[in-house]
Amino acid sequence: MTTAIKETAIKPDAAHVLSKAVGRAAQRLQLSRAMLATILGLSPATITRLYDGKYILDQKRKEWDFALLFVRVFRSLDSIVSNDETARVWLNNHNLALNARPIDLISQTEGLVRVVHHLDTSRGLV
Repeated sequence: MTTAIKETAIKPDAAHVLSKAVGRAAQRLQLSRAMLATILGLSPATITRLYDGKYILDQKRKEWDFALLFVRVFRSLDSIVSNDETARVWLNNHNLALNARPIDLISQTEGLVRVVHHLDTSRGLV
């Protein structure tokens, strides 16, 4: 590849990448748009625009941090179970270590962080 081509190649923007990743993760986990809105702290209308590509997550707002954590949950689950159906079952069933259903926890900041930490710990054991 020549230098001229390298310089003109489109470099993916982190905001666009994360915006797409969060939507795809939610779809693969079969989370409703309303649930994703709750997780990210956005309105359902904004989530619709996110899916339509008309809204990009803002790195300077809390939605960015929540999106990063949510994608971490998805990626950790994917690396542990390697199956979307198994990941959905895990999210929706009571977890003894968390003393709750992970799906109920991830709708609040503290719960989202707890689930991420639990999965990170579990991944370390695999």
